[in-house]
Amino acid sequence: MILFSVVLFIVLILVGLDIGFAMITAAMIGMLFKGGGGVDIVQAPLSMLGGIDETALVAIPLFILAGELMNRGGVTLRLINWSMAMVGHMRGSLSQVSLTTNLVMAGISGSAVADASAIGTAMIPSMKNEGYRRGYPEAVIACGAMLGPILPPSIPMIVYAVLANLSIIRLFLAGIIPGFMLLTGYMAICAWQARRHGYKSRPRASWPERARVTRASIWALMMPVLIIVGIRFGLLTDTEAAAFVAVYALLVGLAVYRELKVGELGSAFYAAGRTMAVVLFLLAAAGPFSWLISESRIAATIAKSILSISEEHWVVLLTVNVFLILVGKILEPLPAMIITLPALLPIGAQLGLDPIQYAMILILNLMTGMLTPPVGILLFVTSAVGRTPIGPIVREVIPFFIWSLIVLALICAFPPLTLWLPGLGG
Repeated sequence: MILFSVVLFIVLILVGLDIGFAMITAAMIGMLFKGGGGVDIVQAPLSMLGGIDETALVAIPLFILAGELMNRGGVTLRLINWSMAMVGHMRGSLSQVSLTTNLVMAGISGSAVADASAIGTAMIPSMKNEGYRRGYPEAVIACGAMLGPILPPSIPMIVYAVLANLSIIRLFLAGIIPGFMLLTGYMAICAWQARRHGYKSRPRASWPERARVTRASIWALMMPVLIIVGIRFGLLTDTEAAAFVAVYALLVGLAVYRELKVGELGSAFYAAGRTMAVVLFLLAAAGPFSWLISESRIAATIAKSILSISEEHWVVLLTVNVFLILVGKILEPLPAMIITLPALLPIGAQLGLDPIQYAMILILNLMTGMLTPPVGILLFVTSAVGRTPIGPIVREVIPFFIWSLIVLALICAFPPLTLWLPGLGG
């Protein structure tokens, strides 16, 4: 019956049903017709509530609210201006500015979709006006936005830490080096593409001009710094950091930049609430499906099957990576994480991998899935913002996708890339 539920789930997605409702429908049918007389259907709402009844998840709506207030309060525009002054002289200046802005935004919102929407709205039209190839601006924004879930604060990391009972703070720190590795490669790809296609660069900003732009943007630039420093030195817990950055974004928008009006607060809270509802609904919807898989012992079967493929640890780890990339092509990261972790966590323990390193391997795998069809949520977000078909975006995203796989291979092969920073805290 569980196989029928999985097939039904995939079919419902392919015919266009929302992924959350597809999971709930498939799980409920699986429960009703489960061998042994079925399951009391009340288990469905109970497992949905259980999926989001975690104190640590309070950080998610707070980070989403901070991102919304930041976008409306003039922070995003100042970050773009600062990035232009710092890297606008590089080849393909607008693509480099987009990536640099995403880097700073990643340290504030923790949401890839929020970053793609905010920066894409400002940068995609500008890149199109300068003659960038069709689909390329959207590909750059999608790849830059992927930094959000890799760098702290990260909503997927919070969810993973709750599910795997790991330290959220150590997981945040583990993402910093891989995040900068991704950024460095993406910027190199943008420079290479600019050379190939003759994309323009801006005159190099003078140091006095850079200092002026930095002073004007300092309140925005301080947000990710305060979060990381506060978490790194134990001044803030993850939830406190989320609350702090939300209040900080509110005060900066209202009192410092004065672009956020009191009358706009209602719509800002409403927009943040809608985004939060989508995230938490996906988490809740994955609950019944995850319960059904666990109850049917599918997770143990999958783990045993993967471990039996080879006695070589690297072969097993490669199999896990391929499996997750395939899952990421079908499912969005959060439900995929909830559904697959029961099967994959025992494999990491069996291979003797550090739980933090293994977490980063799994997270980067699933985040890379946001760049691949058919689900590829970042492809659809940037496609909607840029009003460009998916096809050209997929073509242009291929070099970035390849570099993401290279970074994934490196963090698999070299544990210090993910364990050095968390280890500094003792």
